[in-house]
Parts: sequence; C-alpha cells; structure tokens
Amino acid sequence: MDQNLKISLIQTDLVWENPQANLQNFEEKINSDNSNPDLIILPEMFNSGFSMHFSETHPSKSLAWLSKVSSARQTAMYGSLAITENGENYNRGCFVKPNSEEHFYDKKHLFKYGKEHETYTAGTEIITIEHKNWRIRPLICYDLRFPIWSRNTAPFYDLLIYVASWPMARIEAWRTLLKARAIENQCYVVGVNRIGTDGNNLIYNGQSLVIDFTGKILCDAEEKDTIISTELSFENLQNFRTRFPFLSDGDSFELK
Repeated sequence: MDQNLKISLIQTDLVWENPQANLQNFEEKINSDNSNPDLIILPEMFNSGFSMHFSETHPSKSLAWLSKVSSARQTAMYGSLAITENGENYNRGCFVKPNSEEHFYDKKHLFKYGKEHETYTAGTEIITIEHKNWRIRPLICYDLRFPIWSRNTAPFYDLLIYVASWPMARIEAWRTLLKARAIENQCYVVGVNRIGTDGNNLIYNGQSLVIDFTGKILCDAEEKDTIISTELSFENLQNFRTRFPFLSDGDSFELK
C-alpha cells in the first residue's frame, strides 16, 4: 500500500461555551483551506472549550455539523465534544467519514487536577480506525501522559492523534511527550492544541505538531491562529519499521 495521507490541523482560539461561534469559525477556516486533506483534526472540546459546565445530548448538533462538513468536503474529521448519553457525561472523540460512518472514543484519563473526573465518566475502550488504508489511533489530551494506553501492539497502527486543551504552563511536557510517543510507537503522531484564554483564565499557546516515526517534527503551528497541512508517507513509515523492527521486540502485557 503506497497511499499517502494528507492531513490538516486547525489551531485556533475557542469561544467559551458557544458552539455556534466556534463552528462558524471552523467552517470558515475549512472552506478557506485548498489543500484537499483526507483528514481534518480539531482541538479538544472544539465547540465549547474545556468546560465542566457544558455538554450536548447525543446525537448532538455539533456531531451533526462534523458529519455535514465531512460529507461536503469529502474528508474525514476528528475532534472531541462534551456529550451526555444515558445520563452520563463523556469527553468524546468523534471521528466521522464522508460516507457518514462514525467512530467514538471516550477519554480514558480524566484530568483530576482540573476536576474533570467530577463531571465526566472515563471511557474504557481503545479504538483503531481504518481510513484510506491507514490504521489510526485517536486519543485525547491527558491520555498523552500515560504511555501504556497508546502502546503500539500488533496489528500495529500507523498514526496516533491527540486532540488537546493543553495550557501554556506545561507546554514543554506537551512537546516532549508527543515526540516520545512517536519514537516509542514507531508511528506518526499528531497533536492538535488550541490558543487563547478560556473561561477559567487558563492561557493556551498552541504548538500543535506533526511528528514522524523518528521523532522529527514535520510541522509546528507555533502560537499562530492557523491551519497547517502536510502529507504523511506510508512508504517511509514501512521502510523504517522494516529496517528497525523495534515494535516486534516489545514486551507483552494485558491492560486491566
């Protein structure tokens, strides 16, 4: 398989608990992007900011918007939303495809320092999505600090994604851990963060990154309000894994 994957990352400010304003901002940015990506990635809680006091009932209007844009642009979309379902709240990663296929990942590691665990229910399942013949593992923000949860075991995934609301105060950890996840899992890693100040006066300075399987940074959004786009080479990834088959030497384990 020699299919490359074209991706676009949107790094922007989020209007606190205002889906209409946020979705309008994202739609304008997406419509201005001429890169024709296979996948567009948005930050954590892209419709509201990282709020403990806002959610939409599943199936939500923001999820419907994701599907609408995905179909119109003929690209997959991934971002997370605060969702209420069956009386429980989840920080839910939503991966939608142009054919209306939907995949959901509920954030496993809730940020107790920010009291996320008091509002949201932790997920229990890892998912791997196939898109354009790529195997993709979608995760969310605080999951980044727990490497076992992202451990690349057979059948190996190719792309690891973290959507985040990662504050400026800990941005060096963000950059360092993203590189570590790429190196240890021999995969491409994408981290999409936000910028601006949220309703709790936390400051975010972006630094969304695309990193290759060697730990090399391919794209850096720095602190800009921007879209960054690039193309990931499947051939380069496979050639590197064949030359350095580190993944096959990994320890076996069982998550509990």
